[in-house]
Amino acid sequence: MLVFAGLGNPGAKYADNRHNVGFMAADAIARRHSFSPWSKKFQGLIAEGTLGGEKIILIKPQTFMNLSGQSVGEALRFYKLSPSDLTVFYDEIDLAAGKVRVKVGGGSGGHNGIRSLDQHVGKDYRRVRIGVGHPGVKEMVHGHVLGDFAKADREWLDVLLDTIADDAGLLAKGDDNSFMNRVTLALRDKLVPTGDDDRPPPKAPKAPKAQSPKAQSHIRQARPQQAPAKLPETGPMAAMLKKLFGGKD
Repeated sequence: MLVFAGLGNPGAKYADNRHNVGFMAADAIARRHSFSPWSKKFQGLIAEGTLGGEKIILIKPQTFMNLSGQSVGEALRFYKLSPSDLTVFYDEIDLAAGKVRVKVGGGSGGHNGIRSLDQHVGKDYRRVRIGVGHPGVKEMVHGHVLGDFAKADREWLDVLLDTIADDAGLLAKGDDNSFMNRVTLALRDKLVPTGDDDRPPPKAPKAPKAQSPKAQSHIRQARPQQAPAKLPETGPMAAMLKKLFGGKD
């Protein structure tokens, strides 16, 4: 038996918060794998089902985020399970939106729900960190995580939650790397345009080269050709030219 815990805050007011993406992941898993209806137990809501041949207890603590460890710790003690039997889904501001990383152990990273779990069950449990992005300024973090996902976020969030649900069995089997790869590939394949849109735009045709002028002196190239000057036919100048060039009368 394993326990999968999704972290969040109870109540409609918080349902679409970034801080509640752990609840969303738990709900997606329960729907996809036909878990039992949610029931109240261990200061939380639980649903039972099977993933990868393992019996799974899904739990959503109803103690509010900062006391999540009370609920999850009670469940582990009841079933006589160790931290290694626990997988926790929660929001991570230090990951870009849509990124997912899985690790065992580590620090809380300032996450109050994880801090509470560390205090009540120890640190050696699997953590599925779901990126929700960072607002860029420390003072804005509180409002960011307790703010709702934007409508534009649903494009990647729905794909992400569906993939977490589809491949949750890999987590039950302990195949964390394959799980992360599946999530990454799903987001890439469903959100990045394919087909003709993947090809680079065609290059603009090269302008035809200007034809080089026929061989001629640089003076001819610089100056336009002029009609030859008309020689005088009568008068003293005409007589002189005829003597020079042998012209005939």
